Formats: sequence, C-alpha cells, structure tokens
Amino acid sequence: MPLDLAIILPTLNERGNLTPLVERIEEAMGAEGWEVLIVDDDSKDGTADEARALAQADRRVRVIQRIGRRGLASAAIEGFCATAASFVAVMDADHQHDPALLPQMLLALKSGEAEICVASRFAEGASTKDWAEPEREKLSGMANAVARRITGVALSDPMSGYFMLSSQRARSLVPRLSGIGFKILLDLLATSETPMAVKEFPLNFAARREGTSKLDRAVLFDFLAGLYDKMLSQIVPTRFALFGTVGALGVLVHMAVLYALLIGMGEGFAMAHAIAVLAAMSFNFWLNNWLTYRDKRLKGAGAVLRGWLGFCITCAVGAFANVAAATLLQGQGLNWVLSALAGILIGSVWNYALSSRFVWGRF
Repeated sequence: MPLDLAIILPTLNERGNLTPLVERIEEAMGAEGWEVLIVDDDSKDGTADEARALAQADRRVRVIQRIGRRGLASAAIEGFCATAASFVAVMDADHQHDPALLPQMLLALKSGEAEICVASRFAEGASTKDWAEPEREKLSGMANAVARRITGVALSDPMSGYFMLSSQRARSLVPRLSGIGFKILLDLLATSETPMAVKEFPLNFAARREGTSKLDRAVLFDFLAGLYDKMLSQIVPTRFALFGTVGALGVLVHMAVLYALLIGMGEGFAMAHAIAVLAAMSFNFWLNNWLTYRDKRLKGAGAVLRGWLGFCITCAVGAFANVAAATLLQGQGLNWVLSALAGILIGSVWNYALSSRFVWGRF
C-alpha cells in the first residue's frame, strides 16, 4: 500500500508509552499505509533508545533524536519535513489522544470534506471526565476563547494537540510558522492566508497512561508568542519581543528597588542603581527561564544556579554599560528616571544576544 499517513509523536520522557501506543495505532489503522515518526527531545529516560528498538523490529517506526532543541511545535515542524507520506497527524504519546479517530480523520481529508481535521475535547459528544485536572480544563477553555480571536476560525478546541492535514499544506506553511511553544495547531490556523475548512471529531480525552504532563500555567504565554510572531516578526525576532516583554516587567522591579534605595534609604545614585540592576537581572532570569525559554527551560537547583550565574556573567558588560550610561546622564543633569531608562535600553540588546547563546542555547 502507498504511504498515506505519518503520525508524528513529539516525545519527552515517554519511554513506557511507546510500545502500547504503536500497538493501538496498528489496531486502528491496520497493518500498512502508515508510519510513526517519533521526534524525541533527548529524553533522559531513554525514550529515543526505546524508539530505536521499536524501529529495529518494525520498519513503520522511525526516530529523530534532537540535541539542543526542544518544544512540541518545532518537533511537529521537523516531522512535517521528514516524511514522504501524503498526510500528517500530530498527537501526544501519552495515550490521552485516541488513535481510533485516525481512520475517520484521514477519510475526511481524502474525500475533500475538510482541509484539516481536529480532535476536540469540547465538541458535542466529547468527554474530559477522565482528565481529572479541572484547573487545566478551565485554562484550556480560556485559551480557546483567545485562540478563536487570533485565528478567526470557529472551533470548539483550537488549542487541541491532536489534528491531521495534508503534508503538502503543512510544508507550505512551515517557512512562516513561529515554531515556538506547544500549540502548533494555533500557529497553522493563524498562518494560513485563507481559512482552512475544518472538521472536528469529538475526543474522549483520557488520563495519561504514565508519566507527568510537560505543560503548566505558562501555556497561556504561547498565545503572546503567537501574537508577536504574526504582528512583529518582520520587525524584530519573536523571541526578542518576548524577552523585551519580560524586560519591561523587569523595569518595574528595577524602578521599585531604585526608588526604595534612592528616595527611601538615601543611598547614592550609583550604588542604588547598581543594586537595582542586579535585582532586575535576577528577576528577568527567573521569568525568562519560566516563560520566554520555557521550551529550553533549565530545571534542577544546579542547572538553575549555573544558568543564573551564566546570565549574570553574560549580562555583566550590558549591566556595566547600563550603570555607566545612566550615571553619566544623571550627572549631566538628566532626570534620574530618564537616566535609568536610557541605561536599561543600552544594556537590553547585549543581554538578549549573549543570554540566548550561552544560557539557553547550547548551539
């Protein structure tokens, strides 16, 4: 049979889920006409090795192990470009997505009934009773309302991670996708110049078979990344725009500390400004690690401490330029608020360039 469908499984620590999932896919799809493409973000539990063992015994299974790259969206994009199948599906490897929907979705695409098929947690007939995470369910509902505004597509679940479309259509959109975060469906729908004909399939959203979720409350930040990419990517890089947003919050921290030391405690401007820079820099590192670089997030006390030290070191020149310029301007009679803002602006580009390379980017 011709290779009709590639099922892309972005994975991170899903070793125990792979074999039973491939068995479920075979049960749904039959013996031929499909392949499973496991895109693993260098899992520490040996997921890539388990995937290679599966591939040795089953030629329908292929593996991409990514070093120094992370994130569901970028994993899906690599999968789009790595298959010769006519259609591509993206689904989770944790068994929350039911493979039994795959044949129905494929039939709808082949018949021309739809250009993209989406398995919906909130369509009529769907169920989330086994999800057992009411807070996450509430956040997903809020996220969907925002997503509908971004894409202009009326869907019950535009934040679904389980969907299918033609490979050609997916690859045609790849050059304009942001590839940031977890919500690749949102990116596809928002990038398409003409609205795609969509068909939703009610999904009984199950509990994870094993392991823990990789998502957290920061998932809503993906919307901001999507908005930035569509509105500002031709002017400034999306990641820099996010970095700048965190920096703007850091300005508030900076000014609060500066005001407390300068006005409240009577410190000299140079010392007060230097302390405020360190406080804002520490705040920016924490928030950037949690949000801006959440797909490359540093975890564990040792990694976070090394990351913070690296962030401070790489930003040291920018911080020095920040303090020196601000002190010089304030000494020339410029208002202390304007002096501080000028120093912050001078240091920001340096901070972004070096921290992106040496703190969160191995290559």
